[in-house]
Amino acid sequence: MEKIRQPTHAGSWYTDNPTKLSSDLEEWLNATGLTKSPDVRGVIAPHAGYSYSGRAAAYAFANIDPTNISRIFLLGPSHHFYTPKCALSTATVYKTPIGNLPVDVEMIKEIRAMGKFGMMDLRVDEAEHSMEMHLPYLAKVFEGNNVKVVPILVGAVSPENEAMYGELLAKYVDDPKNFFSVSSDFCHWGSRFNYMHYDNTHGAIHKSIEALDKKGMDIIETGDPDAFKKYLLEFENTICGRHPISIFLHMLKHSSSKIKINFLRYEQSSQCQTMRDSSVSYASAAAKLET
Repeated sequence: MEKIRQPTHAGSWYTDNPTKLSSDLEEWLNATGLTKSPDVRGVIAPHAGYSYSGRAAAYAFANIDPTNISRIFLLGPSHHFYTPKCALSTATVYKTPIGNLPVDVEMIKEIRAMGKFGMMDLRVDEAEHSMEMHLPYLAKVFEGNNVKVVPILVGAVSPENEAMYGELLAKYVDDPKNFFSVSSDFCHWGSRFNYMHYDNTHGAIHKSIEALDKKGMDIIETGDPDAFKKYLLEFENTICGRHPISIFLHMLKHSSSKIKINFLRYEQSSQCQTMRDSSVSYASAAAKLET
């Protein structure tokens, strides 16, 4: 029986008008000027409302050549539901205003059989926006292609378990039919996020935030999950998708494919000048096979 995950954030976080949504996505993808490459095997992209991060996200999704891809692993952080594990979707279809993405139920079964993954019920799934904000872009880029999704909600996973999940999922990286969409915003700065790290040697607050984010992005580009863990311990940067990113780094480390992450775009929702301000940062990357 079909179990449909509704696009619960359509109409608020992004338009629910199919024509408008399709043309917005097309415009943003074209504006990047990027070329699709079959060597791009994954992306890291933000998940805020499209009026904030839609244009930045295009710099990740515009790299994708959908031709040979038949399965998308979608890893997103959990904002509302506490779990120390990774949880798999119980839905059979992820609906978007511009087309539906069937869930790869067989792959969900295969991963569940590993015994380390929880399951999330539909209520939890529909309340979470981190994966949903990637769906319209994926529906757009993979339009007309036969593709299924494997949604994995990443909970508050310990560093040891990040490594464990990365090792378990690493074998899927080596199959070129598989693609990975990793959902994360970067620094959430300001009193409302309880995070106000400021190094005034960089000048204005927004420049300090940028330097902090860029440091993290540079470390992610090295592909070293342990260096990323050290960075997070030192600066406590409020990167909400740090667990999905860490698992992805462990996956790449344990796979036999040589895949390199490169960041292509960085933006902030606003430029913080005073301690009363707040902002969220958005960074988009492509994970590319080194040939």
